[in-house]
Amino acid sequence: MGELSRRNMLKAGGALGALGALTIATPAQALPAWTWSPQGSVAGAGAGLDPRWVWDEEADPLVASILDRGDVPRVNELLRTWTKNGQPLPAGLPADLRDFMERARQLPSWADQGKLGTVVEFNKKRGLYLGLLYGLASGMMSTVIPKEALAVYYSQGGADMKDRISKTAKLGYDIMSANAYRPDGEMVVTCVKTRLVHAAVRHLLPQSPHWSEVAEEEIPISQRDMMVTWHSLPTTVMQKLVAWKVPIPAAESEAFLHSWQLCAHMLGIKDEYIPSSWAEADSQAEQVLTPVLAPTPEGVKLADILLNLGSEVDAGILSKPILGAFTRFMLGNEIAGWLKIPREPVWDPLLRLSWKPFIAVREGLLPFPLAPEAYWLFDEFLRKAALLFLSEARPISIEIPDSNRPS
Repeated sequence: MGELSRRNMLKAGGALGALGALTIATPAQALPAWTWSPQGSVAGAGAGLDPRWVWDEEADPLVASILDRGDVPRVNELLRTWTKNGQPLPAGLPADLRDFMERARQLPSWADQGKLGTVVEFNKKRGLYLGLLYGLASGMMSTVIPKEALAVYYSQGGADMKDRISKTAKLGYDIMSANAYRPDGEMVVTCVKTRLVHAAVRHLLPQSPHWSEVAEEEIPISQRDMMVTWHSLPTTVMQKLVAWKVPIPAAESEAFLHSWQLCAHMLGIKDEYIPSSWAEADSQAEQVLTPVLAPTPEGVKLADILLNLGSEVDAGILSKPILGAFTRFMLGNEIAGWLKIPREPVWDPLLRLSWKPFIAVREGLLPFPLAPEAYWLFDEFLRKAALLFLSEARPISIEIPDSNRPS
């Protein structure tokens, strides 16, 4: 961000002054100007500030204080026992953290229990597709979102990617659960803990000389960065389902969006940045997601780790070449080239020619009693992919980091 850093502007004149000045300054990187209107958000209104200069004004100073006063080990130990949405917060938490978490765990007034009931049916019917898409569309796309790839690689989680991926998969697993946002579910817990992790990373990463050498910003995970990641999940997933002509009732489509709108809110994204409809989501994604996709050395390394995960599940169905071919099919030749994924002479053409007919057969749109063996392989791949990217989310504790990736 050069001389117009958020830190320097805060010193010069306070947060509001910084935001006002930065919105009219020439950006340090070639990102499109923020033109998306808050009228298209779930809030229906807002200040219209470019979210690149907005972070988490409530969680950030709190978690920085917890880190600076050495409370992280004690807090993590206590929070390991908090696993269900309706469960009381553990006794012994610092008072300022407890107060924040009590506020942060509340669903917004616009939460719709009817839609949350409907999304259960959607997830049941589309669970196998979702497992594949969260893993190979959204997961692999994250490696070509430069800011996200750098933040992951140089933060503490980058040193143990299997653990890092398991924690990410937990969010996908929890949001697909029938009781996701109910008192006996875990989605609220996962979101609030993730919000604390993001705040810690914002405090810690600027202290990393390795991250600072390659990052274009001085503070990571802005609200705009979070929306970029959000669009790599529900927006990308719905775009793929539509492209595959998977029949989805309007009520289920709206319910799926609603579950992710709530996720964004619970992660600390301001309501004025959360799209109110799929049309608004597509419009915002076109502005903030598509233009930023690019390769980085760190992203290539992360992608290779992801592609090698299949060998641990397997039965011979998931292997690096097959996962690579599906990645190319999902994200296109350019991104596959960025990630140095080789072409597969068998799987590449098979996917191009047979995937949409397979979807039609599976959905009952195209009667095909003697489906070829490739269709069985596709169906088995869906099941294994769901296991790999979702069911691997075994009991796991999302914890506040207290350091960056060891050098």
